[in-house]
Amino acid sequence: MKTALVYDRINKWGGAERVLLALHELFPKAPLFTSVYNPKTSPWAKVFTIKTSFLERFPSASSSHELYPLLMPITFESFSFDEYDVVISVTSEAAKGIITKPHTLHVCYCLTPTRYLWSARNEYFRSPFFRFITDPAVSYLRRWDQVASQRPDAYIAISQEVRKRIKKYYKKDALVIYPPVTLGSGFELDRKNNGNYFLVVSRLVPYKRVDIAIAACNQLKFPLVVIGSGSEEQGLRRMAGSTVTFLGNLTDRELVEYYKGCSALIFPGNEDFGLTILEAQQFGKPVIALREAGALESILEGKTGEFFFPKSIEGLLKVLQRFDKTKYRQTDCIEQAKKFSKKQFQKHFLETIEKLFVEHKKRIV
Repeated sequence: MKTALVYDRINKWGGAERVLLALHELFPKAPLFTSVYNPKTSPWAKVFTIKTSFLERFPSASSSHELYPLLMPITFESFSFDEYDVVISVTSEAAKGIITKPHTLHVCYCLTPTRYLWSARNEYFRSPFFRFITDPAVSYLRRWDQVASQRPDAYIAISQEVRKRIKKYYKKDALVIYPPVTLGSGFELDRKNNGNYFLVVSRLVPYKRVDIAIAACNQLKFPLVVIGSGSEEQGLRRMAGSTVTFLGNLTDRELVEYYKGCSALIFPGNEDFGLTILEAQQFGKPVIALREAGALESILEGKTGEFFFPKSIEGLLKVLQRFDKTKYRQTDCIEQAKKFSKKQFQKHFLETIEKLFVEHKKRIV
């Protein structure tokens, strides 16, 4: 199968980018099509043959893609995939809108239906005035997104939560293949490495709700380490008390040490799946997460973590006040993370693509 990969944009580092690297190992010759590429912020992508769009030539597009939301539809529609047997779009936005001819199988590995258009619209557009001035653009993009959602020949969702959203917003069925845990390897139990701080590892954007974790730790005077960056960073820094430390983006080696040293990971947002939940468990650490969405699929309550509800400071405070890190066994957390290994992901993904390709060839003969 001559294969191509498609991704919304290459200008950051996170869980989706780890998935792309795992797919690159499966399809090492597959080029990666994308709207824009920023090599300074995405050194991980050097292993790919990258094919960018015309948007790359626009001012600041590679670093500030959000300036051009109305151009994203035509950006992905401009690519040609005539020479490929299989195209795999990895997307939470516009990449699923590529146009392929009947002989090409298009499989969408869906991270989530576009958040700011559907499930998290209110969190992205909190201000009534901002919603008023953006409504025409959002309405246009919602209409296009629904049209584009019908173009893939098959959907694979990253979680049961995302599968439900695909059915709700796109009226399409989806298989589920959980993304892999790829951070670190060969971890040995170190019972002396028990820090006294809580940890947040996240992009600092509105729907992640890192503000809830900061506010709760402010009130309790609990040490909190925040790893990551994003559009909300300055506002979060302003609200943080003396016990909250921001570290920005770290290397994987540095990140592993903070996982090993924390009491627990705090995961306060409604997430599609949440790879950081599994990364923490991989290093023997429990997770305190919102009782919603993807977290419900990766945490064993009372064994590898706890849930809080509702999505509020008060809800998190109640759990933090009674949290006892000695209650959780490192081995339980590590065994839970092993269920989501890269090896299992790659095996399941390749088998699924090959099966879909055989079925697709039968349909077009």
